[in-house]
Amino acid sequence: MEITLNSGYKMPIVGLGVWRMEKEGIRDLVINSIKIGYRHLDCAADYKNEAEVGEALSEAFKEGLVKREDLFVTTKLWNSDHGHVVEACKDSLKKLQLDYLDLYLVHFPVATKHTGVGTTDSALGDDGVLDIDTTISLETTWHDMEKLVSMGLVRSIGISNYDVFLTRDCLAYSKIKPAVNQIEKHPYFQRDSLVKFCQKHGICVTAHTPLGGATANAEWFGTVSCLDDPALKEVAEKYKKTVAQVVLRWGIQRNTVVIPKTSKPERLEENFKVFDFELAKEDMEVIKSMDRKYRTNQPAKFWGIDLYA
Repeated sequence: MEITLNSGYKMPIVGLGVWRMEKEGIRDLVINSIKIGYRHLDCAADYKNEAEVGEALSEAFKEGLVKREDLFVTTKLWNSDHGHVVEACKDSLKKLQLDYLDLYLVHFPVATKHTGVGTTDSALGDDGVLDIDTTISLETTWHDMEKLVSMGLVRSIGISNYDVFLTRDCLAYSKIKPAVNQIEKHPYFQRDSLVKFCQKHGICVTAHTPLGGATANAEWFGTVSCLDDPALKEVAEKYKKTVAQVVLRWGIQRNTVVIPKTSKPERLEENFKVFDFELAKEDMEVIKSMDRKYRTNQPAKFWGIDLYA
């Protein structure tokens, strides 16, 4: 299943996220995902594993597992490179060993102190607070993103972690509209108003953290995962599916793209088996009633400031 973006390109509705993937495991993860049927990889300069993903992709192409044109590869501009968009994009392309990106996103709506192209540092001031660069506007960054399309380096451009106000502003000043807004979204954090706004204006919503973060966010942020919710377990039992499969299917039926991450081979396959069932309306309503407006991914822990405040 695919969603047609406002740029005209098609984006697979299920992808593999590689955030917090150990470098030594990337090769097997990417190769196995392609063999299972994944055709969408979600990367980022800040994940610090683009080079390893690139090696795996190169191997997959050489072995004939998949053609470049059959893959949809996303990566993201880090905060410290807002004033160096073209250079940062080229750096990611070099690491990924690709000639073009299917999608390039502004990772966060904030420019921070530049620390060198591709270094993806988050410099803090003496007060322990993120060193935000107030001389670079998001509009300036976006127009630099648009240049990437005209240069042939990127097919589609988008945003990530933008709220309704920032998304509206981007629509107002853009010549090329954002094709995607990638946001945290799961049953405990459904973002209904933001999803509606984006979809009304032709922006595809991609859900990062579509399973609520699970173990990864519990370790980093001390959050609770929706995967342990009794109501979701009951729905999963009804369909003879795992809770994760139900949650991913819920996301798909909201017409949003989901990019679950896992380093476990059995979970990799499980997360892709979400096309052979459909949640009934009453079960979609059950999940809708579970919204807690509960964010599980909170970088304020590292930045000394809550950018969502």
